[in-house]
Amino acid sequence: MTNPLLAEWETPFGIAPFDQVSDDDFAPALEQALGAHNAEIDAIAHNTAAPTFANTVEALEAVGRALDKVLSVFFTVAGADSNPAREELQTAFSPKLAAHFSEISGNKALFSRVAAVWDQRDTLDLSDEQARVLMLTHRGFVRAGAALTGAKEARMKKIKGRLAVLGTQFTQNLLADERSWFMELTEDDLDGLPDFVVDAARSAGKEKGAGGPVVTLSRSLIVPFLQFSPRRDLREKAFRAWEARGANGGETDNRGIAAETLALRRERANLLGYETFADYKLETEMAKTPGAVRSLLMEVWEPAKARANADAQVLTDMMHADGINADLAPWDWRYYAEKRRAIEHDLDEAALKPYFQLDRMIEASFACATRLFGLQFKPLDIPLYHPDCRAWEVTRDDKHVAVFIGDYFARGSKRSGAWCSAMRSQAKYPDVQTPVVINVCNFAKSDPALLSYDDARTLFHEFGHALHQMLSDVTYESVSGTSVARDFVELPSQLYEHWLEVPEVLGEFATHAKTGEAMPKEMLDKVLGAATFDMGFQTVEYVASALVDLAFHDGDVPSDPMARQAEILAALDMPEAIRMRHATPQFAHVFSGDGYSSGYYSYMWSEVMDADAFQAFEEAGGAFDPERAKALETHILSAGGSQDAAELYVAFRGRLPGVEALLKGRGLAA
Repeated sequence: MTNPLLAEWETPFGIAPFDQVSDDDFAPALEQALGAHNAEIDAIAHNTAAPTFANTVEALEAVGRALDKVLSVFFTVAGADSNPAREELQTAFSPKLAAHFSEISGNKALFSRVAAVWDQRDTLDLSDEQARVLMLTHRGFVRAGAALTGAKEARMKKIKGRLAVLGTQFTQNLLADERSWFMELTEDDLDGLPDFVVDAARSAGKEKGAGGPVVTLSRSLIVPFLQFSPRRDLREKAFRAWEARGANGGETDNRGIAAETLALRRERANLLGYETFADYKLETEMAKTPGAVRSLLMEVWEPAKARANADAQVLTDMMHADGINADLAPWDWRYYAEKRRAIEHDLDEAALKPYFQLDRMIEASFACATRLFGLQFKPLDIPLYHPDCRAWEVTRDDKHVAVFIGDYFARGSKRSGAWCSAMRSQAKYPDVQTPVVINVCNFAKSDPALLSYDDARTLFHEFGHALHQMLSDVTYESVSGTSVARDFVELPSQLYEHWLEVPEVLGEFATHAKTGEAMPKEMLDKVLGAATFDMGFQTVEYVASALVDLAFHDGDVPSDPMARQAEILAALDMPEAIRMRHATPQFAHVFSGDGYSSGYYSYMWSEVMDADAFQAFEEAGGAFDPERAKALETHILSAGGSQDAAELYVAFRGRLPGVEALLKGRGLAA
């Protein structure tokens, strides 16, 4: 029988036939797909015709379709619904895939043809997008080491293979630690917790097979527990377990992996002629240099630290007033910040949360896309990889645009965090293909499912990424959707968060789970008024992580990353009661792969733009100004990576932004 991963998918919109695929299908399908891809690459590399854009660069855009199908399905389920078999497969696949793509990027005959087209670029009649694809293709080969020979070439292949293994191991170790730990709660331990936390704890207990409610290391459960539990001893126990992920010793300890990864990245950069990995990584980003990144982060760090230190004193005084004569600890901050928010803004998270129903927030994210871009969303009843998943057909003017899949609830088989991925990206060559896009989140499961305000922002954030994929309108897949500079990719997602804060959006969709009534205007005003509450804490924990990431990749390679992390934070005079948002052993953004390595700053780089971009709407006709919406789609969302990121932003806004709008938006401006 034909392997379902390689067969023609006779499914609605060509969606993967999840109900027909078993774990036993992945390994043989991968072997066949790799073989087919090798044959396709060999045909291009050894074409006897003179190299042209069409028979070399454009030809590369058309190959690897079978491999794309296999990997899109596998990595979707490996990240969102893992099991021991899939983890074992991922461990086996990582070095194999690294070797495969390393072989392609080091193919001398292929690179020779790409270089020949590059050398004659000024004489070719290429469109702007074709010229961009040629430049990116040539640059990709060079940066991958295609020009290396002999011992350097062999060493580069080994480094890539080892890094792939380490990244997979880092992710699996973190998942194992998160999955294995939970803290059982007695009925007395639930005192003081609002109903939504109790419901989530009971649901988590059922999922873990415990006899009662539990606290897990899922952010959507542990954070509200730290916010509301009056039991300081339990908060400390939970926080210490959360902080220890990836650093518990034994087989799941990530500290050695981090050290080896940093050393290999430096060696890789040196082989290519760069002094540091940060120099290598940032060359292709908007920031260009480590100095530019550090300058931005420090411009934000000082006002954020000042705000956080002032807030710490207020929270310490509140704790002392409770009779706890101790220093404010990391497991105290969220608890007393929540109490302070209730006092200063008369805003109770427990009273607020019923207004943020998951289903209504999904509707809100869709409705904003309808008003801005004319998109419509129709539910689809199709087999998916988990019962929690939902799907919608996305149309505009009755024409199919995309399929959108949402997988929103936390579970032990899903890695932590939230992400957007495209199982199929938009392209017009060699055939027209429409995107299939997935948002994966880790919200606490309850009935009805209720979100925190921060959860709702996450939902809008990931849907902003999805819009970048769905509205893409380019010819070549290599520059489609989110295939842009890393410090530009977060612009659409962070910009879309702003529409959650539009009063008319909350007024329509923030309805009570039991009564169905709209959020009272008084509460709505308080929600919006508290938007920058505790922003010193939030900014410090993020910027500290970004500065540690940058320092790891821009200085001497640390033999002990944890000691180096401590040195960096001490030099920054990090507030004692705040921890990095992602400490080194859990820093999956940086160590699960190269994606955000030396690039975690990109969220803030993009925030400089998103604050300025939303200001453009406010300066025009408001949040739903049609001309600004059209410009956003034309110059950013539909353009993908078909032009330089800075050029795209200037085309939308007329200029590049400064940091002022960001500081104002975070409430950190003087």
